[in-house]
Amino acid sequence: MRVGKGNMPYGCPMEVTLDVIGGKWKGIILGLLAEKKRRFTEIKRELPEITQRILTLQLRELEADGIISRTIYQEVPPKVEYALTDFGRTLKPILLAMHEWGERYGGEVAERKHGSGKNQPPACDFAPFLKE
Repeated sequence: MRVGKGNMPYGCPMEVTLDVIGGKWKGIILGLLAEKKRRFTEIKRELPEITQRILTLQLRELEADGIISRTIYQEVPPKVEYALTDFGRTLKPILLAMHEWGERYGGEVAERKHGSGKNQPPACDFAPFLKE
């Protein structure tokens, strides 16, 4: 039996994917980690709107799902790096498709939501790393 958060069964395979990468920040975090390993502060610097608490929660969920790894280096001060796992790299085609869809239709979505195509999201610079 397939199970989601709270041990509820998944009703559809798309629910599995959305359970793992759904939400405002996970896709962007994964895109950043597709480029290279990053420390918590590097991710936070790239995403100034995310709170430290939410970033911590998102990273913990991705780690629990086996999508990213967390490596702690025994030094002072302690150094922690996050990276995509081999399993996490299987999501690259999905993330790339989401990126391309958003790039193509972002202006239209912004127009519908906000009445102005000027609110199109900025281009992300990690798209080339999703193609690798």
